[in-house]
Amino acid sequence: MQSTLFSLSLSTPFVKPPNPNPKGPKPKISHLSHSSSSTQINLNSTHGLSQQSPVSSLCFNMRVCGSFFVSNQRNNSFKVRAASVPENTGDTVKPSGVIKTLQLGFMFGIWYILNIYFNIYNKQVLKVYPFPATVTAFQFGFGSLMVALMWASNSYIRPKITPQQLAAIFPLAVAHTVGNLLTNISLGKVAISFTHTIKAMEPFFTVVLSALILAERPTLWVVSSLVPIVGGVALASFTEVSFNWTGFCSAMASNLTNQSRNVFSKKLMVKKEESLDNINLFSVLTIISFILLAPVAIFLEGAKFTPSYLQSAANQGLNVRELCVRSLLAGFCFLGYQQVSYMILDMVSPITHAVGNCVKRVVVIVSSIIFFQTPVSPVNSLGTALALAGVFLYSRAKRIKPKPKAA
Repeated sequence: MQSTLFSLSLSTPFVKPPNPNPKGPKPKISHLSHSSSSTQINLNSTHGLSQQSPVSSLCFNMRVCGSFFVSNQRNNSFKVRAASVPENTGDTVKPSGVIKTLQLGFMFGIWYILNIYFNIYNKQVLKVYPFPATVTAFQFGFGSLMVALMWASNSYIRPKITPQQLAAIFPLAVAHTVGNLLTNISLGKVAISFTHTIKAMEPFFTVVLSALILAERPTLWVVSSLVPIVGGVALASFTEVSFNWTGFCSAMASNLTNQSRNVFSKKLMVKKEESLDNINLFSVLTIISFILLAPVAIFLEGAKFTPSYLQSAANQGLNVRELCVRSLLAGFCFLGYQQVSYMILDMVSPITHAVGNCVKRVVVIVSSIIFFQTPVSPVNSLGTALALAGVFLYSRAKRIKPKPKAA
C-alpha cells in the first residue's frame, strides 16, 4: 500500500536594488526573486514493495532567479496576484480537478484493456503452444528489451544498483519469476475465469503470511472479509467445468509466491533511501526474472522454437505468423499493464487502487467468458461473485484502523 505526502512552498519576496546614482532620481524598478523549496514525495507500494513515483525518488532543490524591469503599477499588480489567493478559487480548481479525473479514468481504462488483451493473447498462445516456461521467459525477455530501450533513450533514468539493493531485490525477483510462471501454467490448463477466481484468494495468503512472518494481527473486519473469499473460491472450484488439478494448484501456488514476495519486501526493503522507485523496481525485476528463467526454460522444455514445434501450433489453429504476433502482443500487454498499474498507484490512494484491482478482475473474468464462450453454471457464477465481493470487502476492511487501547 502506498501513501503520498506532497509538500510545496512558494515565496516571492520583492527586494529593491540599491540606487546606483544617489544624487539622481530613483529609478522605478524592482527586483523579483523567485525560489521554491524542495519537493518530496514518499511512496509505498500496494503490492508490498517499497516503490516510488518517477519523481518521488528525488529530493531536489531548485532556485530560479529572474529580474524584470517594469513600472511600479505593473509590479504592484503582479505582486498582489502572487502573494494573495483570489476569493473565487473554486473557479480555478474545478477545471484542474476535472482534468485529473478524466486522466485517471483514461489510465484505468488502459489498465483494464491491456490486462484483458494480455489474458486473451496469452491463452491463445498457451492453448496451441503448451510450453509455459518458454512463453513466460519470452515475455520477460520482451519486457527486458523494452526496459533497455527506455533507459538507452533516456526516457527514464537508469538506476544505479548498489550491492545492498541487489541483495534485497534478488529474493523478490525469484518470487516474481515463479509467481508469473505458475500463473501461466494455470492459464494453460484451465479457463481464464477460473484462474482469476482462484487468484482472488490473494488477500487470504497476505493475512496468513503477514501474521506468521511480520507478526501482524488482522482486525476482526479483515478476518470476516476472508470468509466469502474462501467460500466463493471453494464453490466455484466444485462447479468448474474446466477444473484441472494442475491448473488449480498452480494458481494457488502463484498466490503464495506473489504474496510472499510482497510480505518479504516489507521486511527486506525497509529503508526508503535504499529503495528504487516503482517503475525502476519493476524494470529491474523483469530483467532479473528473464536471466533466471531463460536457462531454466531451456532445461525443462528444451529449445521449442524449431520449425516442427511451430508447425504443431499451426496445426491447432495458429500459423507461425499469428503465433509470433500474439506472443509479441502478449509480452507488450504484460509489460504495459503492470507499468500503468504502478502509474495509477502514484495518483490514487492504496484503497482506491485495491478497489480498482478488484473491478479489473471482474472485467477480465467477464470479458474472457464472453470471448471464449466459456460455459458457466449459475452455482459457479455465484461462487465467483461471492469471492470477488469478499475481495472488495477486504479492501474496505483494511481501511478500518483498530482503536488504540486505553492506557
